[in-house]
Amino acid sequence: MIPADRLAVDPEVAAAIRDGRPVVALESTLISHGLPYPQNLEVAAASELAVRASGAVPATVALNAGRLLVGLSAADLEALATAPHGSVRKVSRPSLGHAIASGGWGATTVSATMIAAHAAAIRVLATGGIGGVHRGAIGGARPSLDISADLEELARTPVAVVCAGPKAILDVPLTLEYLETRGVPVVAVGTDEVPGFYARGSGIPAPISVPDVAAVAALVRAHGALGLGSGVLVCTPVPEADALPDDVTRNAVEQAVREAEHTGVSGPALTPWLLARIAALTDGASIAANTALIVNDARVAGELAAALAG
Repeated sequence: MIPADRLAVDPEVAAAIRDGRPVVALESTLISHGLPYPQNLEVAAASELAVRASGAVPATVALNAGRLLVGLSAADLEALATAPHGSVRKVSRPSLGHAIASGGWGATTVSATMIAAHAAAIRVLATGGIGGVHRGAIGGARPSLDISADLEELARTPVAVVCAGPKAILDVPLTLEYLETRGVPVVAVGTDEVPGFYARGSGIPAPISVPDVAAVAALVRAHGALGLGSGVLVCTPVPEADALPDDVTRNAVEQAVREAEHTGVSGPALTPWLLARIAALTDGASIAANTALIVNDARVAGELAAALAG
């Protein structure tokens, strides 16, 4: 339980929660660490608008001055988007206490946003793609057990997370195996495959496939009613008009991964390096797909929150 003095819920968000109206939590690392200014601010604003267009209230989550903020003002979004490089902490479960104690701005990953959402009684979260098991983390030339805290949070916190699948740079089959072991349902909406993040398909069969958001809502209700304790991962494909062909995505990712291994890039620097390299290899098409899927995920999350509230 997060103490009241460490949790600041925006008045509009608090009123919606109190009245039983739909609310969607949005993570904030895409603002501070994912996209450059002004693109980061534009995508954050578009995501909030997409949630509202679906009939729900957006609650972007971040940290500032020793408190978790659930719902940001326009000024807060601007401050995050324009903060000097390196001045905003990237916060997940392991670093949450340190970030709170240190003060200043912190942007929440999926795991930290899930913690804040659950504390505020928000049932649905939207993000671009979840973290997972990194390529080579298990059984590679240099095994590192590089596994995102997002997966453990999904196993322990009952929030439905809407995304476009695991990030394409990850080991997707191992990520799915890990989620299965930890009891997390992975649900694809309107497709028999796990969405491929930049691409609509991955060639990997979805563990669970449902036709629409109403079916997802029924599954989330049943899962919650059983008291299983975990979240639900909801995967929806990037819009067709903005998607990269499957082979283009696969080739760009494989080349970027090979180059990273050759140059010795690893650790926290690996993900941003790979994403930047994939953007270069696709002449910016991956960035367009990334921004489109973020907004689309927010829209679907708003529809899911509305269905659950209704």
